[in-house]
Order: sequence, then C-alpha cells, then structure tokens
Amino acid sequence: MTHSSKLLPILIFAAAALTFCGCKTSSNVATDTAAKVAPAPPPNPDAGSVTGTVHFTGKPPARARIDMSMDPACAMTAAENDAEQYVISSGKLANVYIYVKAGAAPSRAAANAAPVILDQKGCRYTPHVIALQQGGSVEFRNSDPTMHNIHTTPTAVGNVSVDVSEGPMGKPEVRPFAQPEIMLPTRCNNHPWMNAFINVADTPFFAVSDPDGRFTISGLPPGNYTLAAVHEKLGEQVFQLTIAPKGIAKADFTFAAK
Repeated sequence: MTHSSKLLPILIFAAAALTFCGCKTSSNVATDTAAKVAPAPPPNPDAGSVTGTVHFTGKPPARARIDMSMDPACAMTAAENDAEQYVISSGKLANVYIYVKAGAAPSRAAANAAPVILDQKGCRYTPHVIALQQGGSVEFRNSDPTMHNIHTTPTAVGNVSVDVSEGPMGKPEVRPFAQPEIMLPTRCNNHPWMNAFINVADTPFFAVSDPDGRFTISGLPPGNYTLAAVHEKLGEQVFQLTIAPKGIAKADFTFAAK
C-alpha cells in the first residue's frame, strides 16, 4: 500500500469526526455566551430614573449638504439631506448614546423583545443612532424606491457582520446582536453618504438624546451608577450618580467644540 493510500482512511475518519462531533463554530460560541447571560430582572418596585440634557458649547460645526445626484431616486426626495455628525439645536446635542457603564448586572433582552427599527428613508438611515440590549435584534427597512445595502462592521466578538441588500421598498431584514458594542458603524455600500450607528448595551438601561438633547432612563434599582455619554465624534464622558428609592436623578453632560 502506498503512503497516500494509507493516509486516505485517516483523512476520511477525520472529516467524519468533524461532521458529527458537534464542534462549535464562532457563531455557536457567541450564541452560547449570550444564552449564559441572565435575563433582565423583573421590575423593582423601588426603581427610579435619571433624566438629563446633553449640551454643546462653542461654535457648532457647519452641517455639510449632501449631494445625492448619483442616484436620481435619492435626488428626487423632497427632504434636504445634511450630514448628521453634529445635530445641534439651541446648544443641545442630539444622537448621543447614554448608558449605564457600571453598577448594574449584565442581562440579555427578553426572547420576545420587539426589534429596534432602522429605516432607510430619503436615502438616509433613520434614526442616525439607535440602541438595543444584547440578545435583541434590529429590523432594517427600506422605505425608498431604490436599492439599498446594509453593511455593519462590528469589532465585538459575537456580533456578526451584516452585509445584505434590500430592493426598493423590499422585505425588512431582521438581524440579532449578541454582544455589547458601542457606536457600531453601519453604512450603505450603494450610497456612500448613508451611515448610522448601532449601540448594543449589556443592561436594559440606555437612551439616545433627542433633537433637544434630552434623555431619560427609567427602571433603575436604587444604588450607585456610572453613567456614560458617547458621541460619534466627540468621544465619551462619564457621570457618577445615586438613585434613591423611587427617586429621579439629574445628569447633564456638556461636550465642547474641537
């Protein structure tokens, strides 16, 4: 028997072993890891909340007008399209992700949690910044009469990259996000100006500041917490706070022009 013929049965056996051994792929490992995280605890009767405003000081950067003429379907939209890196109104900053960075035990979203919607409308992602809890999902929609693409570039192990296309007003795509991640970039390969950010929290305590810079996080059990606010260009700030039983804490953040 030749050397190669002796190796053949060994190779066949190894292939069969890999097929039937139940070996875990990286996605299996991520799923198992997510499953081991405890579900969100029931509401605490003494829970309180934190509310605040994100301020901006200094001269606001000018928002660039986006030229969408490369796609007639985009150019025909009635809405003007400006860059969303800095959305500031009366000194208040929108699109800031606020989350409990320390003080709360990690948990996963409920199995029946509704997906967070990220729409492609007017050839832009709406909203520009979204947030969900680990174990939850995002429903990507296309409300435009043109082809779009969803392309995420995660860095957290366990969050699988999304790269799918959606036809004009096509069927939504729902994708899970297993691990915490901050400001996960999302873009459309067909329209280079389209971008958004997905945030995956390890607790149910998070928010995104609205056009007036305001935010509220409810359901926080009494205790001490570190709250963080993250902007896509201006970085992160932290705030220490205490939630009293059924209390309402105040936490304001101020970002300055670079």
